[in-house]
Amino acid sequence: MKLTIAAVGRLRSGPEADLVSDYLARAGQAGRALALGPFSVTEIDDRKARAAAEQSDRLLAAVPAGAMAVALDERARPCTSPDLADEIARRRDSGCPEMVFLIGGADGHTGALRKRADMLLSFGPMVWPHMLARVMLAEQLYRATSILAGSPYHRA
Repeated sequence: MKLTIAAVGRLRSGPEADLVSDYLARAGQAGRALALGPFSVTEIDDRKARAAAEQSDRLLAAVPAGAMAVALDERARPCTSPDLADEIARRRDSGCPEMVFLIGGADGHTGALRKRADMLLSFGPMVWPHMLARVMLAEQLYRATSILAGSPYHRA
């Protein structure tokens, strides 16, 4: 199953971009044996879509037919890393071809996007800068593959 991060804005070269690349590369290596991957990032140009409604429309357009849409939203109920790993495995095992994780712009997601999403995911009630949210999500995708592979990376 393919896993994609679709995010509003461009992540410039630097430590955050390096971390996202590193975690997604690790997830790809660990995920091969688990039928997970490839892991990728799709960026939505926020210069062409400035309003939250336009950004949400473009994010939803990045979700292919049959794919599961997971919207990152601070108002959602937080889940644990093992819960996320279980959800990924459950979707993979049910034949879902792709999960697309949606990170909105500065104004967040519209109500329409939240309604359309198959799952809302929160990293807690705090609001995180979008570049850090990408890093945290990439790390959690790597952590999920590690949990599913039985690796000692996750020690809870």
